[in-house]
Amino acid sequence: MSTYPFALFDAWYAEARASEPNDSNAMTLATVGADGQPSARIVLLKGHGSDGFVFYTNRESRKARELGEGSKAALLFHWKSLRRQIRIEGAISQVSDAESDAYFASRSRDSQLGAWASDQSRPLDTRETFEARYEAMRARFEGGEVLRPPHWGGYRVTPTAIEFWQDREHRLHERRLFTWEGDSWNEGLLYP
Repeated sequence: MSTYPFALFDAWYAEARASEPNDSNAMTLATVGADGQPSARIVLLKGHGSDGFVFYTNRESRKARELGEGSKAALLFHWKSLRRQIRIEGAISQVSDAESDAYFASRSRDSQLGAWASDQSRPLDTRETFEARYEAMRARFEGGEVLRPPHWGGYRVTPTAIEFWQDREHRLHERRLFTWEGDSWNEGLLYP
């Protein structure tokens, strides 16, 4: 797989990491449920390369159910300070248990405990219920390592299309589209 669009992504991402005040790794993840209803939310990019773009979540959440149903997803990075965005579309797959374990081990202990305490996307009667579950997890793992919950792990979006959008004056934007066709990336331009 050619790495050209990934080199461009790396350059833009490095600029965003240097200039964005908060969460330069934030990206919108769009999925579609079995009923055809689209859904979008912000997740954090935790790894990337020519094999794709990785994020982590509860695998029993709504997003995970939709990722399992559709096997495709879209990502959007928007860096307002740079007047840029990158759109990515592609196939979704789960990362290996080893990758999920390694990333989970790098998280703060409180985030690890939160992954155990949360029934992500399910109804919650009161905030106090969640806080009590969190405290129960703190007691359960007191003095020991917090291992990754079996229902928590990573996903990789392997792109088939990557669009780089650069804001220009008078809405005369520049749009570069890379599409994976067979065994190579093809590049073209789009009207603004």
